[in-house]
Amino acid sequence: MSTDPIAEFKTKQRETWTMGNFGDLAVFTTAVAGHLVNFAGVIGGQTVLDVGTGTGVVAITARRKGAKVNGLDLTPALLAQARDSAAVAGLGDINWKEGDAEALPYQDASFDVVLSQFGHMFAPRPEVALAEMLRVLKPGGIVAFATWPGEQLIGRMFGVNAQYIAPPQGIVSPVQWGDVAIVRQRLGNSVTHLHFERGIMGIPTLSPQHLRLFQEAKAGPFIRTALALQTDPTKLAAWRQELDELIGEYLRDNIVRHEYLLTRAIKI
Repeated sequence: MSTDPIAEFKTKQRETWTMGNFGDLAVFTTAVAGHLVNFAGVIGGQTVLDVGTGTGVVAITARRKGAKVNGLDLTPALLAQARDSAAVAGLGDINWKEGDAEALPYQDASFDVVLSQFGHMFAPRPEVALAEMLRVLKPGGIVAFATWPGEQLIGRMFGVNAQYIAPPQGIVSPVQWGDVAIVRQRLGNSVTHLHFERGIMGIPTLSPQHLRLFQEAKAGPFIRTALALQTDPTKLAAWRQELDELIGEYLRDNIVRHEYLLTRAIKI
């Protein structure tokens, strides 16, 4: 019996993001969420969808602006953390839904704003995810997202991981969403007023080794890579050393500073 490689990939993605406790790492994207929501111009009364909401930092930020918010993610464990976090903020009316960025469970033209922070970029078929995000967006509505450029820390770390554990065949690298030329080509003639902006995310850490160990304990992709290399101690040590050296390039004054890319456009 043949298997569906896309469905298999999504199953593995769901399992990967269940590993560790991504919420402890996602807290460092809180400031990015504020930047993205302001960059998108979210205001009270708008209907907003957060695609790949994860632990809900963007959805909660948009709700605190007064928007009517839906947060969607593939991984139930992350949605459970999002619900808990929203409850702490006293926000019980965000509509959380388990779902696939490539098959959004919403009607056409349902939202004034569609957002994604480091979420939709992990969908295996970029053209499908983008088509869905634009489908559920009203004409004249805003689509805005944050992504990792390939030449910056997170993109380079993904590249290191790929050197030790081969990525699935036929799956486009998520860091292509951090390339302005590719994003411009993907959005094409479906949008107008395309605008890009960069920001810097800071992660406090005492040393490169501290941050790398934190990621090994909290972030699914790094947990999975470390587990896969357990049978080859030499490769495991080399992988760790390469990551430590890379993180060290961005560490100043006990803060790892690296750039992210914001994209904003209006649907025609």
